[in-house]
Amino acid sequence: MATLERLGKYQVTEVLGKGAMGVVYKAFDPNIRRTVAIKTIRKELIDDDRAHTMLARFKNEAQAAGRLSHPGIVAVFEYGEEGDLAYIAMEYVQGNSLREYFNRNTRFEDRDVVSIMAQLLDSLGYAHEQGVYHRDIKPANIIIMTNGKLKIADFGIARIDSSNLTQIGAIMGTPGYMAPEQYAGADVDWRADIFSAGVVFYQLLTGVKPFTGSTESIAYKVCYEQATPPSELDPERVSSRYDTVVGKAMAKKPDERFQTTQKFRAALLDAYAAPVAPTVSEETVITEIIPTTVRIEPTSPSQPAAAEPTPTPARTTEPPPGWDLVLLKAIEDHLARFVGPVAKVVVRRAARRTLDVDELYTALAETLGGPEERKSFLATRSQLAGAPKKAAAAGPRTMHEHGTLLAGKAAKAPLTPEAIDAAQRKLAAYVGPIAKVMVKKAAAQATSSRQFYQLLAESLGSEADRVKFLEEVGAS
Repeated sequence: MATLERLGKYQVTEVLGKGAMGVVYKAFDPNIRRTVAIKTIRKELIDDDRAHTMLARFKNEAQAAGRLSHPGIVAVFEYGEEGDLAYIAMEYVQGNSLREYFNRNTRFEDRDVVSIMAQLLDSLGYAHEQGVYHRDIKPANIIIMTNGKLKIADFGIARIDSSNLTQIGAIMGTPGYMAPEQYAGADVDWRADIFSAGVVFYQLLTGVKPFTGSTESIAYKVCYEQATPPSELDPERVSSRYDTVVGKAMAKKPDERFQTTQKFRAALLDAYAAPVAPTVSEETVITEIIPTTVRIEPTSPSQPAAAEPTPTPARTTEPPPGWDLVLLKAIEDHLARFVGPVAKVVVRRAARRTLDVDELYTALAETLGGPEERKSFLATRSQLAGAPKKAAAAGPRTMHEHGTLLAGKAAKAPLTPEAIDAAQRKLAAYVGPIAKVMVKKAAAQATSSRQFYQLLAESLGSEADRVKFLEEVGAS
């Protein structure tokens, strides 16, 4: 597939995610000089029978989110069409979807549960006041940014008060999160979002969805069965004080739910009986962070989307035994040009199956979509000048992408409290207050001062910062 370099006025810099219908790119707006994300669909891939509806829904997303200006909602800047592509330019957000946390079996403390819900309900309340109902609230569309703030994404099937895009009888949404009236194909208003938010609240409390099974089974349970109260499902972790709040949010009839997000939020805070944190805790964001992909393919206009996948066992991005951290980071950077931020996870999983650099490249190339991409990626192997064929051959020494070695005095010295404090002060210049959490985590994981500094350097965003930091702490 040819590399896209420009779309409209935007300079494309990398691919963030891919789907069956299109690609999401990271790009740069030269006029305003800001980074954006550009979501695209290829018009040629849409069947003639679906083209009008699909493009209408794509424009609907731009119109729905475009009329909203709120820090908790991903901003949309522009809709456009160029050649065989339709595209939406939107705010570039660094963070991870709530689904990624659930896929790692993350269990949130009450503090974070309430913070997430309070932020979600604030943002939804604003959208409702503007006459926009999301109708697809689910973990995949809730992004926790690296600063602990939350944003709602994907207004592809949102209902605008003046829109006639969705007709009564059409079923749209995600099984397990849709309200009963969505399954019935009845008219849907803001209270469907309240039901979906209640499902998310249940999952935050218990770690599982309230309704599971096949698509048909889920539909029946949502419409006719009451979910097990959260405190009965997990009495050791979940307080019964939340049961009434969850039950009312997930009431089968819209009139029996909270009638506004503000009332839902007030009941939640009354049950919590403590000040609400404005952000998700640094410990949760730093410990659980994992690059996220962007879901591209829109929901089918004639039926619900497939149920979200069951959470898989916790994933890890810890470096595989025998591999050099900086060597892996260089390979991750090469792969990221083709697949975006998920490169870190893909590389480290594949590296657990081999210690041969060439075999790793071959395995990674097989994950790419077409022969041109695979060929281009394999060509980056030659850029690792000086890298050994066998990962284990690097021994205890760490090699930078540019061929330098982590062999300074600091790397050989004992890891003392003074050294840890000094590293924290240096790291804070790059990442701010979260340096304390990152240093604490690295010190707990590291078995040597060498590994300690490696872990800290790896957390920085650019190779230049990593090299500079290692020089400042005397580890280069």
